[in-house]
Amino acid sequence: MTLIDAIERSSARLEQAGVSFGHGTSCAFDEAVWLVLWRLGLPLDDLDGVAARVLTPDEQQAIDALVTQRISTRKPAAYLTGEAWLQGVPFTVDERVIVPRSLIAEPLADGTLDSWLSAHTQAVLDLCTGNGSLAVLAAMAWPEVTVDAADLSADALAVARLNVDRHGLAARIRLLQGDGLAAVGTARYDLILCNPPYVNAGSMAALPPEFRAEPELALAGGSDGMDFVRRLLHEAPAHLNDDGVLVLEIGHERAHFEAAFPRLETIWLPTSAGDDQVLLLSAQALAEGPG
Repeated sequence: MTLIDAIERSSARLEQAGVSFGHGTSCAFDEAVWLVLWRLGLPLDDLDGVAARVLTPDEQQAIDALVTQRISTRKPAAYLTGEAWLQGVPFTVDERVIVPRSLIAEPLADGTLDSWLSAHTQAVLDLCTGNGSLAVLAAMAWPEVTVDAADLSADALAVARLNVDRHGLAARIRLLQGDGLAAVGTARYDLILCNPPYVNAGSMAALPPEFRAEPELALAGGSDGMDFVRRLLHEAPAHLNDDGVLVLEIGHERAHFEAAFPRLETIWLPTSAGDDQVLLLSAQALAEGPG
C-alpha cells in the first residue's frame, strides 16, 4: 500500500463514520492527509513528494490505529497530534484550550488592521487568548509593540506560555490571568483583539462532539451568545487609548449582536468566512455607548 492509498482509505473511513471537521480542516481528505503525514513524521506540506511511498505493515497499522482513535473519541485531530496551525504558524495545543482558528488572524496577518494603527501604536491586548495564538501573531506582525495576553483559565495560560516560549517572544508578550478586562488592571491599549465565548445556548446544545471536546468556558456565551460581549463593550472604553480600536469576533451571531447593540457604529471586516463575523469598534464609538 502506498501513502496516497492509505490517505484515501483513511478519508473514506472518516467520511463513513460521519466525523465533523472545522478544527484546521474542512473535509475528510484533508484531515486524512494531516493524520497520515503526522503519524509518519513527514512534512505536512509535501504530499506530492511522498504520495508514492510504499508503507510498511507497521506504518499501515499505526495509521489505522490513529484514524480509529479519531473516529472513536471524536476528538479534534489537533488534540491527537498536539499541534495546529494558524496563518501557517504552528502552535502547541491540547484539551486545555480550544483549537486555534480565529478569523481575526486574517486581517491581522494580511495587513488590514495596519490602517487602523498609528505610528504611536505600542500596546496590544489579546483578550481571551486561549493558547496565545493571536498574541503571537500580533507580536510577529508588529515587532515594535508589546502584547498582553489575558485569559480567565490558568490552564489555557499554561498552554499559551508554551507557545510564547516556542516562538521566542517571552520578552514581548506578558501573560495575565483574570476575568475579562479585570485581568489588566488599569492598563490602556491601542488595539484590543478578542475572540470571546460567543456561541448562543441553542447552538451550544447542537454542537457536534468534536466541538464539545473543547473547553465550554471558551465557547458558551449565554442565551444569545452576548453575555461576555456586553460586559466587554461596557468596560472597553476605560482600557482604550483615544485613537484605539477593538477587534471582536462573533462568528455566526451577527443577528444577536445587532439586537443587543442596535445603535453601535460598527465596521465589519472581510474574512474568508464572510463579512459578518469579525467587527471593529473605535474607542469613540464605544465611548458614545454600546446600547
